[in-house]
Amino acid sequence: MAAYAHESTFVPRRIVVFMFIVALHIALIWALANGLARKVVEVLAPPIQTDIIEEVKQDEPPPPPPPPEMERPPVEVPPPEVNIQIPVDTSTSTAITDVTDRPVPMAPPPVHRAVRVAPKLDVRRSPSTDDYYPPASRRAEEEGVTTIHACVSPDGRTAGQPTVTKSSGHERLDEAAVKWASRARWSPGTEDGKPIESCQQFNVRFKLTN
Repeated sequence: MAAYAHESTFVPRRIVVFMFIVALHIALIWALANGLARKVVEVLAPPIQTDIIEEVKQDEPPPPPPPPEMERPPVEVPPPEVNIQIPVDTSTSTAITDVTDRPVPMAPPPVHRAVRVAPKLDVRRSPSTDDYYPPASRRAEEEGVTTIHACVSPDGRTAGQPTVTKSSGHERLDEAAVKWASRARWSPGTEDGKPIESCQQFNVRFKLTN
């Protein structure tokens, strides 16, 4: 009896569920047929609105007015000045242009400048500097140039005592240069071709030779 009661209550529940599903399908088909689904979609997804924005064209400003035309005043060119000089012929004129009773000054006499020639060493008649080279300077290998001031007489000899104006750096060489200059021979200096006594400076070199 218990098993029979259980089966009799289970069968009607199945039938109720099946009928509910069938009714649900029927309602869905009816909704599709009447456009209810389209309204639901429109509610869920509202239509997209688009606005067309027109581009506002900016009015270009009018071009500036042309500059006013300036009238240039006419340029007045002054007429050139014409200066005509008429030459005067003085060759036929009888007028006296310059009269003077003052004597004409004489030109000064020309200044005579004497022609002087300095004395020159006479190598042929002069001794060699090697003859006056101090032996101690040779051993010490001393060399140098001594500047001597000396006067030459009209006969070509050394007048007075020569002096040292610039040392060679070695006293023995300076003394030897003075001795050599006092015995040297010269071609005397001249003035307008005549021998005269004249003074000059010259160098005396002492150099060792192999």
